[in-house]
Amino acid sequence: MKKKVLAVLLASAMVASLVGCGGGNNEAPAQTAETETTDDAEAEAPADTEAEAPADTEEEAITATITVWGPSEDQSADAGNWLPTMCEQFAAQHPNWDLTFEYGVCAEGDAKATVTQDVEGAADVYMLANDNIPDLVAANGIAELGGSYLEAVTSANADSIVASVTYNDSVWAFPFTSNTWFMYYDKSVFTEDDIKSLDTMLEKGKVSFPLSNSWYIQAFYVANGGTIFGDGTDEAAGINFGGESGAAATDYLVDLVANANFINDQDGAGIAGLRDGSINAIFSGTWDAASVQEALGDNMGVAALPTANIGGAAGQLKSFMGSKAIGVNPNCENMEVAMALAAYLASEEAQLAHYELRNVLPSNVNISLADDAIATAVTKVMTDTSIMQPVVTAMGNYWSPAENMGKALVAGEITHDNAAEKTEEMNTAMNTDVAQ
Repeated sequence: MKKKVLAVLLASAMVASLVGCGGGNNEAPAQTAETETTDDAEAEAPADTEAEAPADTEEEAITATITVWGPSEDQSADAGNWLPTMCEQFAAQHPNWDLTFEYGVCAEGDAKATVTQDVEGAADVYMLANDNIPDLVAANGIAELGGSYLEAVTSANADSIVASVTYNDSVWAFPFTSNTWFMYYDKSVFTEDDIKSLDTMLEKGKVSFPLSNSWYIQAFYVANGGTIFGDGTDEAAGINFGGESGAAATDYLVDLVANANFINDQDGAGIAGLRDGSINAIFSGTWDAASVQEALGDNMGVAALPTANIGGAAGQLKSFMGSKAIGVNPNCENMEVAMALAAYLASEEAQLAHYELRNVLPSNVNISLADDAIATAVTKVMTDTSIMQPVVTAMGNYWSPAENMGKALVAGEITHDNAAEKTEEMNTAMNTDVAQ
């Protein structure tokens, strides 16, 4: 049966969020293209939303239209049309299924805002940032994985990646890449010994750090003993950025902002500075790799995070580590097809294509990238210089107080005289329930 692939793009794309927590436009994408109809009846969705892989038997005939949402970059001809290409390959592998695909643009970080607006009208399969999961579960917007699908996730990913898509002791999505940040630096300015310490780097060159971004500032508080929901899963433990250790971290940041070699990275300042030579190191993720390579050429260095001398002792800076994943809407009409497609989009084959087309680092442990400097740095981050970005509902209380602290530091409103007081105010706010 001939496969029909209908590339239906939406009229407006949602703006991708900079940080893993997501945000941006809350309007759901509107379908704009014509719909193909068929004579065959669509398969009914199973009542149980915990999806298991079908038995290894010949598939029954199914005619279905599947709506798939992903970021615009994955649907761009300039980047190899990864998402449509993978869907076409999936269709070819299922000769008894007559499939039409409709595509929508939705950034991973915006999944919870978009899907939860209208879960029944949302995509059957969509890409998401892992910290979206609690809200999606609460809205019945994501299906739990079971059976062989669960086994596929746990067997092909590191424990930290599996933990990133686990909530309430259940796994909810198929991870396809890690989501974290690390350091890019100019090798003509800093040696491999220099980059072990942020303080040493600040003595030798200009360093840009996104201090006013709440996805980054936590690194300094965690470096001095701060904790976020215990191991990241204990919601009752709360956030502990207060006390003497928290105040010492804030004191360090007061001095950091006052350092002439420090530049707060916002509105693209870091990349721009690498280009003109006014900045020698930045902290970012894989999404900036091409821009950094263009700016630094052969002098591009990539590394995990350095230490910082906080309170008289070297503390290891640690970034948030999460994942990006594929989720399935439990309200879809063709659960069998949707679940199989989601699994395929996160498969080893699809992850390898994602890497080759867009340099998206695979999470699948069977794909070796030993010669890739960025992959090596990310592996180091995951192992030694990161903490899991908590997948708990109360994490929503963290973002605004952390951002406000960073902005106040950059503005010079936080001083050594009020550092302890302002740190306690931040910590109290982080542990106060706010509307999600």
